[in-house]
Amino acid sequence: MANPISNSKRGKTNRPLVLAAVMLAMFMGAIEATIISTAMPAIVADLGGFTLYSWVFSAYLLMNAVTVLIYGKLSDLFGRKPILFIGITIFLIGSILCGFATSMEALIIFRLIQGFGAGAVTPIATTIVGDIYTAEERAKVQGYLASVWGISAVTGPAVGGLLVQYVSWNYVFWINIPLGILSLIGIGFYLHENVEKKKHEIDYIGAFLLTLSISSLMFLLVEGGGRWSWGSWQIVSLLVLFIVTISLFVYHEGRAKEPVMPFTIWKERSIFVANVTSLTTGIMLIGISSFLPTFVQGVMEQTPIVAGFTLTAMSVGWPIASTLSGRMLISFGYRKTSLIGGVALVIGSVVFVTMTGSSGPLWAALGSLIVGFGMGLTSTSFIVSIQATVSWQQRGIATAANMFMRNLGNTIGAALLGGILNNRLGNFLSENSKESEGKLTVDSANLLLKEDERSNLSESARELLQEGLTQSLHWVYYVVLTFALVSLILISFIPKHKKGSAS
Repeated sequence: MANPISNSKRGKTNRPLVLAAVMLAMFMGAIEATIISTAMPAIVADLGGFTLYSWVFSAYLLMNAVTVLIYGKLSDLFGRKPILFIGITIFLIGSILCGFATSMEALIIFRLIQGFGAGAVTPIATTIVGDIYTAEERAKVQGYLASVWGISAVTGPAVGGLLVQYVSWNYVFWINIPLGILSLIGIGFYLHENVEKKKHEIDYIGAFLLTLSISSLMFLLVEGGGRWSWGSWQIVSLLVLFIVTISLFVYHEGRAKEPVMPFTIWKERSIFVANVTSLTTGIMLIGISSFLPTFVQGVMEQTPIVAGFTLTAMSVGWPIASTLSGRMLISFGYRKTSLIGGVALVIGSVVFVTMTGSSGPLWAALGSLIVGFGMGLTSTSFIVSIQATVSWQQRGIATAANMFMRNLGNTIGAALLGGILNNRLGNFLSENSKESEGKLTVDSANLLLKEDERSNLSESARELLQEGLTQSLHWVYYVVLTFALVSLILISFIPKHKKGSAS
């Protein structure tokens, strides 16, 4: 079947305006990532529940990870336009509800709704670019898409910090609404498809098994070693449920007529390596973006605005590297470009491992910048390579599979690293707290995140909490460094002959 985008009976697709609408949709997701990380300390300070900190990220990422494959497959069956419309609409509904949350539990539920819609946004937007541009044009256009992260990096943390400091954290969710509406208008009027209408068999069983397996894995990682000990019947039950459901999922997908995850595309070595590496880099990404503002505000005692700008550096490095990768892919090929990115990931992780409370926010920003540069090179190489390898009929699911692996990494990372943080901080406080300081718990870390509450702490209690948070976050960053090294090793297995110009 020919590409249905280019020869629609209803009109010709306006590529520049569709690209603008797609960039708006991606900007909506990008600014959400930067703003929520900046606002989380204020949200936790207002709603309480530091132990639920990682769930605000995990709930969103869980639904994002689960639905991204389903949306990708549906876009191959029914076209990109209607599925992206549904995703953006659900995302906007979730954003509105998040702004009205009055408890951490309610916020987590609304984040599930937001994540349910977000699963469609980035993969389908990226797939649309693969549809309307040629293989030679994609590397350059991916640089444009990556610039979205740079713009959101400058505006997101700044706007988020200003809203938190001078208005209310609720508005960090509502800022998505005008962006989403403008994107819907642009795609609705200027993207034309002529998808062949035929009866499809939607893989409901595969979608159900996937949801159950990823959910059980996330619960296991979040609660293991915290509320439930690793040897408890709850954790063992979740582990068994995950193993059984993921095994059934793999078995079922091999027999389904139109599977959610066609494992045949994984037989291409470049796709296999790209997808597995996206899993490990996804774990790294969430480990840095989720907890860096907490370190900068709680340990370095900086404002939300300063904490936000330490993350800005990552999103600045990302588009710069993506823009450069357009030329690098043609000159060096996918493997060398990705290897350079892999080395940057390791160097950036080392910066975070060596960070202390006295290092200052510029050191944190340097680590973010280097990691962002590595992410930009690797992610752009992976997407361009994958889209050049498959046909239109599989481009949606192939792009979504790569996004799924990164989102799965985000989900695992938020749960795993959040569990490590809570566990190490809890152990440190129980071993070092003195009766004179009162009973300090993991939730006591809330007190570090607001200047007035921090100033009311005794000097010994404040120093104890900051030391505990520093040591706990160093455990997190050692894990991040480990995954950076694993990513570099995996990238070395990309076929040498795979060239950007050969796409």
